[in-house]
Amino acid sequence: MPRRSVVFTAPYQVAVLEEPEPEPLPNQLMVQTLFSGISSGTECMIYRGQFPDDMPIDVNISALQGSFSYPLRYGYATVGRVVDTGLDVDHHWLGQLVFGFQPHTSLYCADPDKLIPIPTGVTPQQAVFLPNMETAVNLVMDGRPMIGEHVLVFGQGIVGLLTTALLSQHPLGALVTLDKYSVRREFSLKIGAQLSLDPGFTDVKATIKNLMPAGADLAYELSGLPQTLNDVIALTGFDGRVIIGSWYGQKHAELDLGGRFHRSRIRLISSQVSSIAPEFLGRWTKTRRFEVAWKMMQIIQPENFITHRIPITEAPQAYRLLDQQTEDVLQIILTYPGQ
Repeated sequence: MPRRSVVFTAPYQVAVLEEPEPEPLPNQLMVQTLFSGISSGTECMIYRGQFPDDMPIDVNISALQGSFSYPLRYGYATVGRVVDTGLDVDHHWLGQLVFGFQPHTSLYCADPDKLIPIPTGVTPQQAVFLPNMETAVNLVMDGRPMIGEHVLVFGQGIVGLLTTALLSQHPLGALVTLDKYSVRREFSLKIGAQLSLDPGFTDVKATIKNLMPAGADLAYELSGLPQTLNDVIALTGFDGRVIIGSWYGQKHAELDLGGRFHRSRIRLISSQVSSIAPEFLGRWTKTRRFEVAWKMMQIIQPENFITHRIPITEAPQAYRLLDQQTEDVLQIILTYPGQ
């Protein structure tokens, strides 16, 4: 059967190409895709042409080598079924459900060690969230929330919601989230936030300071908006931790590091899922972190965050929706014929 693949061809331009069916090499598997998840933050920047042109796409994912330039294939959350094996691969793989860090495509070939078998008890639509859940696990590990702490989370996109859901499992003193979109705030309250506020609300800072008089012990910047960092710092208490999980691409952050910040001992910490914090490396591996992510998937059931299921043939519509109607979108997944 022909393969259909999503390609970003220029800013605000997406094509769905029909290509010949790939052939697995002797040491490869061929996977037929069932679902793939669109990363709202990163893929929206790619769609808009806001990616940096001086860095590789992702040095840690073999399917995403090269640099950011058009035409560009992207995506890293693909769930499918093994439909063929190379001559040197054990046939027990046939029929298995697997996760792949692969661009959006209906068929692809990969080495077995680049695929992750989906555990029993995890549905294919849940499995689409593996990268975001792993990111949320990493964010919580880097934040190290303690009993009774007051925690703020700025941004309630998918990563923000998953991080909030994980934080709600801890015995915190307060968990407050902020997002400008009401749909996201409603989901945030459902998954455990004590309070979810519109950051544009006139009295938002006073409301938070009333709840957290000494400031937040731990705050997360997950909005994707560099200007938010100043608000995060202003609401973080003495010796508080600010975990920056957003990727800003070409957007620059102008920080006010004068005044209170200079004496506050606030720590600004970069958190990115491609690595594990050095202090954990004696005990933690990416495999262990994946195991935690799979377990949390079954507890939190992130498939409830899926707001749109769109056939791959209509992928351009999915990106227009993401760009123009952001307030209505939580998670878009692409569906594939025959799933």
